[in-house]
This record gives sequence, C-alpha cells and structure tokens, in this order.
Amino acid sequence: MINCFATVARGLEELAAQELEQLGAAGVEPGFCGVSFRCDRTRLYIINLWARLPFRILVTISHVPCRDGEALYHGIHGIDWDRYLSPGHTLAVKATGKNQRLNHSHFTALQVKNAIVDQQQDRHGERSDVDTEYPDVQINVHIKDNKATVSLDSSGNSLHRRGYRPAMGTAPLKESLAAALVQLTGWSGEVAFLDPMCGSGTLPIEATLQALNIAPGLFRDATSQGFGFQTWPDYDKNLWQKLVAEAKKRQKAELGVPVVGCDRDLDILSDARTNADFSGVAEHIEFNYTDFADIEAPADSGILICNPPYGERLGQSENLAPFYKLMGDILKQRFKGWTAYILSGNKALTKCIGLRTARKIPIYNGSIPCQFLKYEMY
Repeated sequence: MINCFATVARGLEELAAQELEQLGAAGVEPGFCGVSFRCDRTRLYIINLWARLPFRILVTISHVPCRDGEALYHGIHGIDWDRYLSPGHTLAVKATGKNQRLNHSHFTALQVKNAIVDQQQDRHGERSDVDTEYPDVQINVHIKDNKATVSLDSSGNSLHRRGYRPAMGTAPLKESLAAALVQLTGWSGEVAFLDPMCGSGTLPIEATLQALNIAPGLFRDATSQGFGFQTWPDYDKNLWQKLVAEAKKRQKAELGVPVVGCDRDLDILSDARTNADFSGVAEHIEFNYTDFADIEAPADSGILICNPPYGERLGQSENLAPFYKLMGDILKQRFKGWTAYILSGNKALTKCIGLRTARKIPIYNGSIPCQFLKYEMY
C-alpha cells in the first residue's frame, strides 16, 4: 500500500473524501485543501482515471528533516532516487509551505533539485535535465514546521483539465468545481437538467459525463498529454490499458432525460457546442440561444443549476439586483416541481431572489467564498 494525498479545492474536502472511498481508497482522511488516503498501484491508476474532484494525486515517498536548507539537502540526498527516475528522465520540483528558515519556495525547490542531481552525478556521472513544462517526473515537496513531505505527482497536469475544453469563455468554472456542484445536487440522470446561463457548457457537460458514467481521465488518455505515472520506471502499461478498456465498457449509451444549456451569447454558445463535441456528449445536450427572461422549463420536474454573475470576477459595474429579483420571479412562476441551485459570491444580491432557501452550502469558486443555494420550487 502506498500513502497518497489528493489536492482539492478549498471546501470540497469532505465531498472528495466520499468520492475517493467510492473509488476504493483506504484510510481516507480529509484535511485542508486535500485528502490523505492509501491504495495500491491498481487503485492509484483507477483514481486518476475516474476521480472528478481532485486536482492532483500525490504519492508520498519520504519525510525528511528540513530545519534549514542544509538539512533539507541532506535529507533529499539520502533518498534512493534510482527507484523513481534515471538520468534520462527530465524532472521538475514544486515546493509549497514554509518554516522560519525555508520561506522561499524557489530556494527550497532549488535545494531539492540540487540534492537529486548531485546524487545522480555521483552514482552515474550524468544527471537529469530540468523541464518545468512537461517533466517525466514531477516532485512535490511540502514544508511544515521542520519536516518536509516528499511526493511524486502521479497526475501530471491538474486532473481538472480534462482535455475536452478547447473553447473557454470569460471566467469559466473549473471542470472539477462543476462536477462537485452536480454531485451536491444528487443529480444522476433520472430527471431533466437545465443550466439557464451555461457559458462554455461546463456544467451540462460534466453532468452528462457523470450520468453516462464516462471516466474523465479517458480524454487525457486519448491525447498525448498522459498522466504523471506513465513515465515512472514502474509504469505497468498492460494494467493501464486493461483499466481503460474496462472504463469504456462501463459507459452508458443513452440518458433518457433532457439536458439543456442556454445562453444569450451566440459566440459563447458556439464554444459550448464545440466543447460538448470534444467531450463526445454533444448528442445528449441541447444548447439553446435564450435570454434568461425567456427561459421555460423543459420538463415537469428536474434540477436547475445556475452560476449567474455576482460582480466579482467579471467586473460588472451595473446593478445586478433587478436581475436577481427576475431570477426569483421566473423560478417561482415557471419551475414548479423543480429544485433550483444558484452559486453566488454576493450575499446581498442573493437576498434579492426573494425565495426561501432549503439549504446553503459554503463553497469556494477559486479564491472567492461563495454559497451554493438550494431552492425547492413548489
């Protein structure tokens, strides 16, 4: 069994812990911006292939003392790096955290890199090159007090970058956050789904991928991007190909309920259709050119998720209060039998909706503290 740490967005730790348990991880413990767990190599591959919420899956290889730069260097130099990379591999080091004497991440990363390549030079007479863009082996070092946790990044690029989204509008939701919002609603493809302000389509696409049981890692496998573990010395290609084949067999062919995304911007709607096409779910999603004021329910019941502007990231200067009141009026008049969810980072604006919330879930959209508000429409 190997010790791992999944990095996740702040506020999603508990939800990510549930997902990891469902994927077969052992000893799952949510922490701050991450979840620690244990698994074997097969499960590590499965989690990278199937997990929708984490950014990265880090595999812990050692804990070393790091009272200062010299102690860190000796601790890193004492690890047998031949187990993890050869001089023919490129490497990159990312450092996080700090203590009193190691408070500059660039210096910390440099000490780690020097210790590794000095060991290689001593043993082999040659050393790994640094490649900060696409390294064969990404090493993560996290400083806390006088201890450094040394990990290998098994994911490579962040898992939220699925690989299906070539077209993005302004301030799009991360795919992992969109997946989390869908999971928080409990939607599983049994009732209609509507995003009345869908932008580049991330919410309806992530909802459809979940409902059709399509593993998010399949998009990356189909590109040259790959995963971090695929360049490790112990990479089991046959095992990976078997897991990918099994994942493809588990996909569902049909939904049976409408999934609809609407927007009043034709260009951004074109982006949404492009992204749905890249993700292979275009035939399951109906994208409509519709202003919010003209929205109609596509079924008698369903789940509506809306990520309206709240005057933060897009820099709106206009008064959004009338629009929030309009949202409340339309939900009340046209969506009886539905459950609506609104993501908002502006509490004053949400009061203008004028509806009683059934639940308020604190969540972060990047660095913006938000609330995911649930409304039962009777």
